[in-house]
Amino acid sequence: MPRRTEAHLAARRRQILDAARTCFLRKGFHATSMQEVIEEAGLSVGAVYRYFRGKDEIIAAIAEDATDRVIGAFARVAADPAPVPLLEAMDRALASAEMETRPGGAFPLAVEVWAGAARDPALHTLMAARYAPMRDSFVTLARRARDRGELRPDADVAAVGAALFALVPGWAVQRLLTGEPERRTVVAGLRALLPPVDQGPGGRVGRRAAPRSP
Repeated sequence: MPRRTEAHLAARRRQILDAARTCFLRKGFHATSMQEVIEEAGLSVGAVYRYFRGKDEIIAAIAEDATDRVIGAFARVAADPAPVPLLEAMDRALASAEMETRPGGAFPLAVEVWAGAARDPALHTLMAARYAPMRDSFVTLARRARDRGELRPDADVAAVGAALFALVPGWAVQRLLTGEPERRTVVAGLRALLPPVDQGPGGRVGRRAAPRSP
């Protein structure tokens, strides 16, 4: 019986969040009223307020759900034990972000969340805390790339990781708003920016020495 109750509670909570998401995508956070969310959910006023005290709590829950998926996707890329080259790892991260630009993904509401975080201190604090582990995944990728010789030995992996992380949501927003560029275009751009590497004996990667100036 307790398991059924927990499943019921989770289903009702999801029903409310899905309804709120539909409303927010239609009108935005601030133009959507709680009454509209309640009507979209098809529940009573009391039922909705049993789960959420107000719209701010619903917005925070939606932001948490969306960022959980993204955090998990990036963490899986960073945790891959195989010696994946940095460009391949970035392609995987971009592919995860690309999935989140589609209907039902995180990014259709991302702009709303970012705008809300600029005005709402509580939402700002929530998002700042959740972006840290996302960035850490890219720092891990940068550290592995440096250790494998894909980056300069003195590369600041924290700085490289921050730059790589910034690239992903920036590209996702471009895709969401304009439909371009393609993921392969971004990977090609990264390939041009990163130092060239040689494939040594046994498949070991080593950074190619830069040509000397004449």
